[in-house]
Amino acid sequence: MKASQKDFKSLAPRAAREARVFFFCGPDEAGASDAAHTIAGLLDDPGERIELSGAELKRDPVRLGDEARSTSLFGDNRHIWVRASGDEAHDAVANLIGGDVEGCPVLIVATGASDKSRTAKLLAARPDALVAMFYPPDLRSVTETVRQMAGPAGLRLGGDLAERIARAAALDTRLAQSELTKLALYLDASPESPRTADIAALEAIGARTEDDGFATLVSAVLSGETGRVGAELRRMRELGLSPVGVLLAFERRAAQLAQLAGRLGRRSDIQAFLKEETAARRVFWKDERELNEQLRRWRGRRLARLVERLMELHRSLLANSQNAELLLARGLTDIARAAAQR
Repeated sequence: MKASQKDFKSLAPRAAREARVFFFCGPDEAGASDAAHTIAGLLDDPGERIELSGAELKRDPVRLGDEARSTSLFGDNRHIWVRASGDEAHDAVANLIGGDVEGCPVLIVATGASDKSRTAKLLAARPDALVAMFYPPDLRSVTETVRQMAGPAGLRLGGDLAERIARAAALDTRLAQSELTKLALYLDASPESPRTADIAALEAIGARTEDDGFATLVSAVLSGETGRVGAELRRMRELGLSPVGVLLAFERRAAQLAQLAGRLGRRSDIQAFLKEETAARRVFWKDERELNEQLRRWRGRRLARLVERLMELHRSLLANSQNAELLLARGLTDIARAAAQR
């Protein structure tokens, strides 16, 4: 079976009952991972979690089937969690479903894959499998999600606080949930005793802001400001930022540029277009200037090549984690040079 991002939540309970192999893909790695956690939580008895990597399964395609059909030492239930890049798990999945799919559930989170990938095509038409693809959310949708999550946490968010939290979390709902949890603890809030949160409370818990994270590096690279890139990369290392986390910020911005370029179409007045997007709350007003510059540099084939390059770089980081910082620095420097050659 196949699920879109829109209908995943309604389909998830049925899928958890009927499917044994789950394939989560798309450019939104956080969304795909969240969906996998949702399914794991809906399993009758998930038991022990066995983690495998796509690289391991690529080297030994038989292992997935062996693990899925074997039992734990004490006979307890378990489920298998696979983190793969692209179609790394294809041969292992083909081997698994070669006969009847049996044994424990297998959840695969595939970075850089899509619902058109070879692995997805193996599973999409099967009633005992689920393929679900996830796209990065925009500011408007994450802001609404933050508001929805605030109520059960016992929080009332005044003004533009929900939007600020969405921005600070880099549109990652998991990080936004973490900030709400800290806010609730700080304010001693609960559903039975709700509290109103404000900017002062957000600052008091040390919530991340865009200046604390990836935004300045993303801006320097995609705007072609090659002179700033070296200093921003040093700051990244000093802050101890995860190379993969940094790259995800670039992937989110590239996805945002793709969405904006699609809505912009053949219009030439980018500034006026972005004013409309800001008024519709699809773009944060502070991002207008940077997005204006980046849309002029990254459209059409150039933007498609940027997305492909980011996916290639992501796969390289996952395959060579020991040299991830060096690989990221080289890759981003190359992208900045390309941006400067507009």
